[in-house]
Amino acid sequence: MKANRREFFKGIGASAMATAAFAGRPGFFSAHAADTSGYKALVCVFLFGGLDNYDLLVPYDTTSYGEFQAARPSLLSQYGSSRARSSLLALSPLTSSALGGRQVALPPEMPQLKSLFDAGNAAFVANVGPLIEPITLTQFQNGSARVPARLFSHNDQQTTWKASAPEGAQFGWAGLFADAVLAAGANGSSPQFTAITVDEAGPFLTGRQTAPYRISEAGAPEVRVFEELAMSSTPKSAEFSSMLRSNLGASQFVGTHVLEQDMALKVSNGLSTNDTFSNARASISPLSTAFGEGGLSAQLKAVAETISIRSQLSATRQVFFVGLGGFDTHSAQAFSLPPLLTELDSAIGAFQAAMAELGVVNDVTLFTASDFGRTLSVNGDGTDHGWGGNHIVVGGSVMGGDIYGSVAPPVLGNSLDTGAGRVIPSLAVEQYASQLGSWFGLTSSELATALPNLRNFDQNTPRFI
Repeated sequence: MKANRREFFKGIGASAMATAAFAGRPGFFSAHAADTSGYKALVCVFLFGGLDNYDLLVPYDTTSYGEFQAARPSLLSQYGSSRARSSLLALSPLTSSALGGRQVALPPEMPQLKSLFDAGNAAFVANVGPLIEPITLTQFQNGSARVPARLFSHNDQQTTWKASAPEGAQFGWAGLFADAVLAAGANGSSPQFTAITVDEAGPFLTGRQTAPYRISEAGAPEVRVFEELAMSSTPKSAEFSSMLRSNLGASQFVGTHVLEQDMALKVSNGLSTNDTFSNARASISPLSTAFGEGGLSAQLKAVAETISIRSQLSATRQVFFVGLGGFDTHSAQAFSLPPLLTELDSAIGAFQAAMAELGVVNDVTLFTASDFGRTLSVNGDGTDHGWGGNHIVVGGSVMGGDIYGSVAPPVLGNSLDTGAGRVIPSLAVEQYASQLGSWFGLTSSELATALPNLRNFDQNTPRFI
């Protein structure tokens, strides 16, 4: 079997960096005391492209639905019966403070999420987005308040979601969460398995001491070139595998240059990390939960399997990152979005069932993130880049069956509309993340370090977990 040279060295480098980042780690948060008792994991599902907030929580009461129809006549006609009011899955939240007396529903592609919501294991956090400080429409229009750099740009807003700054940011808030719990003693001798990604996480999982460990959708270390060579039918392949491992592992390295020594140590530790992970995976008992065939299902299955070997990895705190693309629905939204929502629904449903199977349903919280929401107005057969968006939080510790924040009305020209139904967020990403971090065990001072803009907002953020 041929190994891709670029992927091989990328994987070796990622493993090496994830291991080396913790060697002699000084404990950036050592003055604080995050709670690391028991096991807890956060799972970020990033929806690349910008999930349409109005097509997740669909206006449902008669008046709101009529307003929605008036704002999106051409798009709703292309959806046909799938967005007819009678086809929607009406939600009955425990409170209505986020809705202002209105009603919302899920699209028909999301029955499993509806069941989780009804059972109290899922909630929605409405109109979340990047902010530096609270801002009104008047302040936005006259430029008297600060706003995130390069609004409405995919790359920059993805990074701002992940790291509170546009493209080029170095540290992500999940990586800084990991720094805090590691400094408090989480994960013992295996800190390299604290932050694990199955997709391109960018800076999200990178902290001052934390680096992400990359696994494949199959759940194994991303690069398995040694195993592939060893399994080859020719003796030469097995011999080459042994020689390659010896050389890359620096087993006979005798150099004295500090950079050579450092590189040799990093690669050797990276190989050792992969061995540790592979050996732990060898003890996996197959999950009885059936996952679907899509890429997101495969990624979440890999996460579930990794959680199942948490004891073998000495992990008490973990943060995972997975992703699903295709949400930049400028055109053909009525045809491209429903299959994505179906895949998202299926993958979340299976993952939550797997968490119940593993007995950690109260210990794992899944949440969504996305570049931005989308405009209420349509461009013919799609929507354009927005700002605030609606998000999903799932888990046994979630205060489920409710909607938090403030759902934007489906009316153009409302008090948050910066133009075309592109709404100013009611909750900052930092406020959203702070609730997740608090549940994860961080103190208020650790949250302030990881979320630099949090101090600008009212700390009475709606509690959803």
